[in-house]
Order: sequence, then structure tokens, then C-alpha cells
Amino acid sequence: MGRGRRIRASASFLNDSMPNNDHDFPRFTIETNLRRYCCVRASLDGLRILILEDEFLIAMDIEQLCRDYGALNVVIARDLTEIEQQDVAAQFDVAIVDLMLSGVSTLQFASRLREAGIPFVFASGYSDTDEIKKSFPSVRLVTKPYSGDDLVEAVAAACRRTHLR
Repeated sequence: MGRGRRIRASASFLNDSMPNNDHDFPRFTIETNLRRYCCVRASLDGLRILILEDEFLIAMDIEQLCRDYGALNVVIARDLTEIEQQDVAAQFDVAIVDLMLSGVSTLQFASRLREAGIPFVFASGYSDTDEIKKSFPSVRLVTKPYSGDDLVEAVAAACRRTHLR
């Protein structure tokens, strides 16, 4: 077990055995090096989190992970129609966005999040990163399979809640 890792009793669909490939995002090189040499504490305390994920078991695993790290409220939307008419900015502090929900792109919804000033990360198995880098250069893409620690750290960093211990 690595230092600072949480032990979970339930089975996980996240890959907690290997670090995530950050797809050559240069701004995360320093953060990655800090994680190697220091303890970085990621906190989701009190956050209201929206999860856009169409795979039920993965969504449930992410929800529990967020709650384990202190999230106040976690809402899962498995389809964009579940969330389209809601005032997302008033209800959520941050979002975890899968790039495709039941074959439908979430990039337009991600643009709405950006316009509303809601921080978010992409968490997806989608392989064409060029389009994402071009349209959302400052948004981190955490690729599946990812470790729970990588996802939590990406969300915390998006909210500027990562602190050195």
C-alpha cells in the first residue's frame, strides 16, 4: 500500500494499482512530481459534485469515492436529459464528466459548465485527446481505467483544494 492511500472494503471498478497517464498536460508535471516526493492531501470536503457517467457501477464507485473524501452531496446523471433543464451553477461546485453518455458527446455541456464558471474534469475512456486539448486546454482528462487517488486529486485541483501536508 502506498503512503496516504485509503483502504476500501468494497470492490472497485477504478484502477487503483497504477498511476494515470495525464496525456502530456505539462501543467500537471509539477503536481505529479510533488505527489511522488511529498504527501499531497486532496480534499472534497463540503463539495456538491455532479457526476456525468452512463456506466452504473462506475458511477456508483465514483460517488462513494467522492463521499469517502468528504463530498457533501453527489448527484449522478446517466443521461444529459436528466440535467439539461437544471441550474447547474446553483446546485453544484464541481463536475466529473464522461465524454460520451450513451453515445452522445458531452462537449457542449462541458462548454456550458465552463461558461457558468463551474470547475470540472473529464473522466473517460475516450481515446481522441486532440479535440479535448484543443477545445478545453486547461481541463484535465483522467483516462479510464484511473486510480481513485488520481480522480480525487484532479477534482481537488480543479477546485484548488490540493494542499501539501
